[in-house]
Amino acid sequence: MVEVEVTAPIIDILNRYGFASVAAIAMGWFIYFIYNFVTGNIIEKLDKAQITTIALIDRIRMLDNDLIRLRSKLNTVLEMRENEENNRRKKPD
Repeated sequence: MVEVEVTAPIIDILNRYGFASVAAIAMGWFIYFIYNFVTGNIIEKLDKAQITTIALIDRIRMLDNDLIRLRSKLNTVLEMRENEENNRRKKPD
């Protein structure tokens, strides 16, 4: 059970200023605390996440470019093989 010494100041403040005033002040402090928490911690972490996301997007683009290069090289090799086969068929031995 809560001791009387701890609750006495709270009851005294409630009796002096009223519940509505104390609740409004407590809500103001709570909003201030949440605002500071959001601007201090969460925005900083979102910035770090954004940097990581940008780095991942860059890596995906690099992989996409590599795939395009590999596909073009493969197509070139396949065309060269096809041309060689066509040349072999056309030339009588």
